[in-house]
Amino acid sequence: MKIYIFIISMLLLAQHCFAQTSFKKNDIYIEAGGNGLFISANYERQLSKKPGLGVRLGVGMYSENTFYLTLPIGINYLFPTKNPKGFIDVGLGSTFARKNAKLFWEKKTIEDDHFVNFIPSIGYRRHTTQNMMWRISCTPVINKFGFVPWIGFSVGKRF
Repeated sequence: MKIYIFIISMLLLAQHCFAQTSFKKNDIYIEAGGNGLFISANYERQLSKKPGLGVRLGVGMYSENTFYLTLPIGINYLFPTKNPKGFIDVGLGSTFARKNAKLFWEKKTIEDDHFVNFIPSIGYRRHTTQNMMWRISCTPVINKFGFVPWIGFSVGKRF
């Protein structure tokens, strides 16, 4: 009798464990436009057990007659929508850019010039059932050269 109770309890426990879905806190994604200015690879971490406050860090590049290395950082907040896999993504970022950071395929360097971009963002993010994510957002760029309307599109993997 004890063995039957043990087997039934284990089956119920296993059923309970498989029924739970855990929220994936980490994202790795490629972004075209957005905080990286042209293209960037990013890591994002949600700071709570459910969608909410998150931080991001990336590395990218941008070209205007020469290459710029960009380092986008930022915070964001995911507001749930009626769709449980869709979110309104609101954030504030800063991208540090360095003119011609002597990329590995170039032999010479040009003058060193640093500038900072402030990038607020608002967009729509979708998490898929295959642990993928995509996002489209409005990310205007504000820097020493002025204000530039900008958009970004991201796609990546959640883990």
